[in-house]
Amino acid sequence: MKETSNVRLGEELDEEGLSGFISKELGLPAEQILVSQFPAGSSNLTYLIVVNGREFVLRRPPFGNRVKTAHDMSREFEVLSKLSAVYPPAPKPIAFCDDEKVLGSDFYLMERKRGLVIRGEAPEELRHSHGLRREVCRAFIDNLADLHALDYEAAGMGDFGRPEGYTQRQVVGWSQRYFNAKTDNWEDLERAVFWLNNNVPKDAGPALVHNDYKFDNIMLDPEDLTRITGVLDWEMATIGSPLMDLGTTLGYWMSPDNGTELLSMPFNPRVLMETVTRREIAEMYAERNHVDLANIAYYYVFGTVKIAVIAQQIYFRFKKGFTSDERFAGFGPLVGKLGSIAVSAIDSGKI
Repeated sequence: MKETSNVRLGEELDEEGLSGFISKELGLPAEQILVSQFPAGSSNLTYLIVVNGREFVLRRPPFGNRVKTAHDMSREFEVLSKLSAVYPPAPKPIAFCDDEKVLGSDFYLMERKRGLVIRGEAPEELRHSHGLRREVCRAFIDNLADLHALDYEAAGMGDFGRPEGYTQRQVVGWSQRYFNAKTDNWEDLERAVFWLNNNVPKDAGPALVHNDYKFDNIMLDPEDLTRITGVLDWEMATIGSPLMDLGTTLGYWMSPDNGTELLSMPFNPRVLMETVTRREIAEMYAERNHVDLANIAYYYVFGTVKIAVIAQQIYFRFKKGFTSDERFAGFGPLVGKLGSIAVSAIDSGKI
């Protein structure tokens, strides 16, 4: 999984309470417990827990969260319980805790997946092989297409979402989230929000969707970079439109014309984004799952706006003092840039 660091100030866990839970639920003596944090996440918090040499990953909501339904640990645990049985890249959950006296919130433990997460700097073999870069991109998008092709009813996941009216609800919901977390005036972003609401297409699908499928949420086999060993961060998974899910993925896929700053953000696989275009990513998906890309610009704009809203929500938390993570200090200008990208796609009709 991703590399860990010391736990951030203000995001420490009650190790005594956690030790008691592990001892009771897993039957493990937990006198010696080591806690570190996976630093890359910006929503739910993720920790590495080592108990007598055994490794677990702990997920809990962010501190200062006031909307429990936005960080539903029990739902995420249930999704992974069923999904990991039919989709090997999904981590297997181990134990769930709904007693807020233990850590101050619901949380759960899951297995630790192993693999390489490409964030910024790429392995040497990838930097020197154009063909391998394309193969890795194809594996990345084929894996999303495979998720969408899963028989979610057979996996017992038919009640994990409401596919009818999904696209409309997503557009309205993310629009409301933006205005609820607004801190600055971003005219381009608001123009894109209104455009999305006025041009909602019919639902495509339904399918099981990840809803945050981007490159630093997947893990690769270091010995074979075309093999995906893990897919992480399932907090927004549901049953909905696969094209909306693809749109989010496309929104994360920056290109040189988006500017060096966005292309060089530490979570971006720049070497891949400079090799394979956003349009090619969409075409790879269409080839795998036989979908029509005639309206793909709409889904791309949605994905870009959604990412901007996520950044705005995080920036709002930072501005309000709910997190002291300095990574989020620059998220305000990022929101504005993403709004400009969305408007450019609206005006050109291209991705």
